[in-house]
Order: sequence, then C-alpha cells, then structure tokens
Amino acid sequence: MRAKMTLKTAAVAVAIVCISAFSITVVAEDPYRFFNWNVTYGDIYPLGVRQQGILINGQFPGPDIHSVTNDNLIINVFNSLDQPFLLSWNGVQQRRNSFEDGVLGTTCPIPPGGNFTYILQVKDQIGSFYYFPSLAFHKAAGGFGGIRILSRPRIPVPFDDPAGDYTVLIGDWYKLNHTDLMSLLDSGRKLPFPNGILINGRGSNGAYFNVEQGKTYRLRISNVGLENSLNFRIQNHKLKLVEVEGTHTLQTTYSSLDVHVGQSYSVLVTADQPAQDYYIVVSTRFTSTVLTSTGVLRYSNSAGPVSGPPPGGPTIQIDWSLNQARSIRTNLTASGPRPNPQGSYHYGLINTTRTIILSSSPGIVNGKQRYAINSVSYVAPDTPLKLADYFKIPGVFRVGSFSDRPTGGGIYLDTSVLQTDYRTFVEFVFQNDEDIIQSYHLDGYSFFVVGMDGGQWTPASRNTYNLRDAVSRCTTQVYPKSWTAIYIALDNVGMWNLRSEFWARQYLGQQFYMRVYTTSTSIRDEYPVPKNALLCVIMLCSDGHV
Repeated sequence: MRAKMTLKTAAVAVAIVCISAFSITVVAEDPYRFFNWNVTYGDIYPLGVRQQGILINGQFPGPDIHSVTNDNLIINVFNSLDQPFLLSWNGVQQRRNSFEDGVLGTTCPIPPGGNFTYILQVKDQIGSFYYFPSLAFHKAAGGFGGIRILSRPRIPVPFDDPAGDYTVLIGDWYKLNHTDLMSLLDSGRKLPFPNGILINGRGSNGAYFNVEQGKTYRLRISNVGLENSLNFRIQNHKLKLVEVEGTHTLQTTYSSLDVHVGQSYSVLVTADQPAQDYYIVVSTRFTSTVLTSTGVLRYSNSAGPVSGPPPGGPTIQIDWSLNQARSIRTNLTASGPRPNPQGSYHYGLINTTRTIILSSSPGIVNGKQRYAINSVSYVAPDTPLKLADYFKIPGVFRVGSFSDRPTGGGIYLDTSVLQTDYRTFVEFVFQNDEDIIQSYHLDGYSFFVVGMDGGQWTPASRNTYNLRDAVSRCTTQVYPKSWTAIYIALDNVGMWNLRSEFWARQYLGQQFYMRVYTTSTSIRDEYPVPKNALLCVIMLCSDGHV
C-alpha cells in the first residue's frame, strides 16, 4: 500500500525512501563554483509603493551566476519563507539530470526552514539565461536573476571582448503582492493589466548603466515578466545581436529588439555618440495601452542628463516583429561550447520521425478559468512525476494521457504527460488560433526554430522552413493566428516541462511534461536520483516498514 503527501505536508516533513543512496558523478577536472543563498521576504518599492518581495541574500533582483562552459554549480538554497519554494534554471539544460530542474513535476519543494543544494553542470553550454522561482506565483514577487556562461578560454568567440558585461532583466510588474494575484487566479478570475515595467527591479529612470565613450559593451537582456512581450531600445544607439540563449547569431544590427516572455538575447552596444546621458527604453508590444519604462545609459564624461522625449518604438505591428524574428539566424562560422558546434551532422539533413502539433485554448472548468494544450489543462499530482517514474509508483500519471494532435473538444483536467523516445528527431508545431501572441519554453533542451508564419500550418508549410541556419534556442514566440515549427533532437533522458511563459496561463494549466524515455539504466544516459534529493512521497519497503 502506498500513501502520498500533499505539498502542505511536504512543507513540514521529508519522507524516507528505502533505497540505496547514489551521488552524481562529475568530471573532476571541471571547476566548481559554490553559492549559498538565503531566500527571504522583504519590502521592495519598484513602482513607488511598498510590496512584499522575494529576496535572495537581501537582493532584488537576485545575484547573478557567472560561470564557464562545463563548470559545476553547487547552489545551496535556504528557504526562509513561510511557504514551500523552488528555483528553476531557464535554459540551463541539466544534461541527464531532470531531478535538478526545479519545477514541481521533477523536484520536491524546499520546505519552510529547510534547504536544498542544487548540483548543476553547465555541460557544453554558453550564453545568457536566467533563474526564477517556479512554484505557486512566486515569480510575481521576484527571486529571479541572471545566468551567464562564458566560453572556455581556448574556444574563440566571434567578437572582441567587450569593455563591460551587463545583465538587463526586464519585465512587466504589478503593484499587488503575488499572494493577491494568486488569489485572483484561484478564484477563477483573470489577471488585470500590469501597472508598469521594471528594468533590473526598478521603475522609470531607476536603472543606470555606465559606459566610456568609444568602448563597446555587452548587454544580456532577459524578459523575466509575467505576460507581455517587450521592445528594448537605446536612444541614438544601435543594437548588434550576437547571441540568443546559447547560440552565436549572425551579427545583425537593429534599432530596437523585441524580447518575448522568457527569452534572452545578447547585444553589443558601442558608446559612439556625444558624451551625455541617453534613454534606455522598454515598452510593451501588441497592447492597446502601451506601458513604458526608462533607464539611463550614462557616459563617464557625460555633459548632461537625458534630454528630449524617449525614442518611440513599435507597438502593435505583428509583421515588423515577425520579420525581425525570421532575421535571427545562427552564425555557422562561429564556435560554440566546442570548436565545431555543427558536429558530424546538420539538423536540416535529418529526417524527423514524428510530428506533434500543439494548440492552446482557454475555457471554464468547474466555474473557473483554465487554460489547456490539446484540450488538457495540467493538474500537478502530489508526487513529482519524475520521482514516480524513477521509483515506478503507479497511478501518478498515464503515459497516454496527452494527444500529439489537437482534439477539438472542450478542455478537461488531467496530469498531461507526452511520451517520447530517446534519440529520436521530432517536429513540434505550435498552432496559435487565439488573438494574442504566445510564448513557450522547453526545459532540458535547445531546439531549432525552423519556421513561423500566419494562418494554419499544413505539411506544405515545410517548404518555407529554414533548414540551413535556423537559430537554436529554448523559448519561442507564436504570433496571433499563426504557427511556429521547431525541430528537437531528443538526446536528454528525463521528464521535461513544456510550458506557456505567460505565467497565469502556466499556473492555470497551459503546460505538460515530456517524458523522454529509454529502457537503459546506464548513467551514460541518465543519472540516478541525487543523494540529497528531497523526497515528498512515502513508499512501503518490502519488509513492511516505511
């Protein structure tokens, strides 16, 4: 007989499981970086009113993680909140190790007063990413910060070292505390329109970036907000795109850049204007009411403060954004984490073995607002899916609970898990029949964004795919009444979350888990459960003891 613990129970107890303890084997010669973080509540004033924010070591936003390809990151997180807590790593792939993913389907929450040490290796990765709290609606209170993974010294980078390297976290924000926002969703209502836009946790004119005339700087821009695509621009300066979520890109220059929810970009900015202060502007896209926030690019020998109105940007132009998205391509002459990022094959020469079409839909279930993918609105079980899968606990999820085509029927509640096979090459099509832009993220993977266009996807749409230099990333947008197609090499065993980056939609069911399965039990394919894993499930041993 088996009993399961609720999240509330998990907050005060860690269950005992009768298994041998295993530890993750890491390559000894790769460096270790250690972090000790204390997560607390604290007063913050990002929009001029006092709010309860989530701080890490007293900071809002949290501290950056600086690392180099293949580093081992040992992040000890103390939960000083009065609720269970989890951190997830947006874009850090956790090769063979979905136990460390930090989402509720794979990792038990850290109970109040407890701690958990994440053991991550940024294996074969470079680039710009971020972390955030994934549980409940904590993301609306802070707890996020930047992650940068630099190339190893012997691997060439396709641009000169910048004079400075800045993390720029942008996102929409509410004056209501996250608990009030969560209560709105729990009561069956939708979120109101946000109150403002933050740049590194500050409202207008609160964020400053210092530069010296004639020098070039790298800005790592991440949209850590809840639901709005944002446009980023700097008065009188150009943005040279060089990297997107771990991929060096063709170095295209833009006057402004759309950054959709959950996405990260690196741009180079040269301080080549007369020495003074210049506006940094972030504004909402595709909204009838445009929210705008400003920061300041400050020259060290500035002759004066910002002047004139902040430069305007695009607002509702879908075609402008779509054309920009299509122009973002991989730099095929650049090295990645390894000298030859293309390897011995190219994605455009591989035949896909399966096509999975995903379509979102809103609906009312039991009198409350819900959201679904392929008609299934995700409900989290008491036991994390990955633990249930690893320990072969029945009844937690069904392998056939999720269709790989839209059903066309009304939405319903279920624990949706998509079954896929290890070492297959698959095509995903996100079909957006709604009037809003959407954004999707897949944990554990980068994928090739091979195509996007308006209307309905058909097999003939493949004739428009970019099979040469499509960008590889982990988060993609889908425009209103449009589709986006991606190719994925399923080379990372585990249970991986695919979700809407619109956090209210994710909270209300627009997500599922992809089970990348193999019968192999070799640690070459997947690590065993970490020795320090929190286990929010009770199992009965063969001798009858817990």
